[in-house]
Amino acid sequence: MNKAQWITILLSVVLFATLYFGFSTVPGKHKDIEKQRALAAVSTDISALLMDAKSTLSPQQSASVLALETELNGAGTDSAKAECYKRLSSTWYSFEKPGIAGFYAEKTAELAGSEEAWSIAGTTYSICLQQGPSEKVKNYCAQKAVQCLENAISINPGNPQHKLNLALVYAEDPPKDNPMKGILMLVELNKQFPENVPVLAQLGRLAIKTGQYEKAAQRLEQAISLDPGNQTANCLIVKAYEGLGNESKAAEFRSKCDKLSNR
Repeated sequence: MNKAQWITILLSVVLFATLYFGFSTVPGKHKDIEKQRALAAVSTDISALLMDAKSTLSPQQSASVLALETELNGAGTDSAKAECYKRLSSTWYSFEKPGIAGFYAEKTAELAGSEEAWSIAGTTYSICLQQGPSEKVKNYCAQKAVQCLENAISINPGNPQHKLNLALVYAEDPPKDNPMKGILMLVELNKQFPENVPVLAQLGRLAIKTGQYEKAAQRLEQAISLDPGNQTANCLIVKAYEGLGNESKAAEFRSKCDKLSNR
């Protein structure tokens, strides 16, 4: 075997080793590729969702959207574009399309870059997650809600409301590899902020959902002791006492719930 043949064989071995061992030792690159594919899929989804949503509009609604889109195309500054995005978001929300409303709220946040704007986008997407007409829409809204709320948290990590909203997204749409993630986040928030009424109320709501009525009543009684006029806690606790078979307590809080709801 001559020198040239030996060199050819050696290069082949090196190439094989690079391909075989190289790909097995860089999982991060594969994760980046998968993430890019996922983002590309989301980008495709919004086009499809817009098309589907527009097909359900009345002629008057279509005209309203078209007028705003035309105004957006002619907007010359970021502030003008942000204003158009806000109005498009509000318009689509009034048409009961929170997924599309979330998209335009997110576009607003991209320009504003503020904690509040990202929070609004995230919570709008979370409403879509709860109300979405199909799994496709819910999956899209869940992904986007997480992204927007994480952006809000990155701007102000000390605001528990953003973390609460994110926990609720995970509770509504649990990750397959960590189905308790949302609940664990709420428990951790409760440890950090033991007197945070919204956190206590949401823990109570989830306890009711899982049939843990005694625990729900305890959480909600604590929330009400901290904020007697909290409508959410006073209305949720009715279900907790109904589940416990305590009709007198349920009636007491049902009356309070009705009064607070009609204020």
